[in-house]
Amino acid sequence: MSNAVSALPEAVFEGYVRVEELGLNGMITLRGDLDSAALTSAVKSAIGIDMPGQRGITFKGKNGVAWMSPDEAMLFVPLGDVSKTLASLSKSLAGVHHLAVDVSDARAMFGLTGDAVREVIAKVCPVDMAPGQFAPGEIRRTRMAQIPVAIWMPDESGLRVICFRSVAQYAFDVLSDASRPGSEAALFS
Repeated sequence: MSNAVSALPEAVFEGYVRVEELGLNGMITLRGDLDSAALTSAVKSAIGIDMPGQRGITFKGKNGVAWMSPDEAMLFVPLGDVSKTLASLSKSLAGVHHLAVDVSDARAMFGLTGDAVREVIAKVCPVDMAPGQFAPGEIRRTRMAQIPVAIWMPDESGLRVICFRSVAQYAFDVLSDASRPGSEAALFS
């Protein structure tokens, strides 16, 4: 078996916002009826977190769950816990229509840090990033330049971006260009 490696190991750009590839992260796509007691109970049992509402994302330590669509959630766990989490979901959801798939190596995750993370994302995504319109605890699936992404803010000066691994270099380049010194626009100050 080969060793898993992240899409862009140790890629960092220091602009007026720091952009970095966050390495390997455990991610599980869970499809099913997100309102069903069986599914919400299975998620709570597997990772210790309640299912968030529409466009919500919740983390408790290194575990997280995000609402991705009416029938899809993304679970975040340490990479070494993916198999155990899948086994727990499979056991809890036996006989319940669902799909749980490890997508850890099919995705790349980037972290942005700095006071202007809203501005950087507003340049490249059609999402209203104004304070009061997008806040920590919310997630959006959208387009960044020409690629599908999901974005959320763990706090007011941080932002996470998930994309397909196959477009990781493009995503990193877009984020780096948007945070290049001299390109500040002061959209939200």
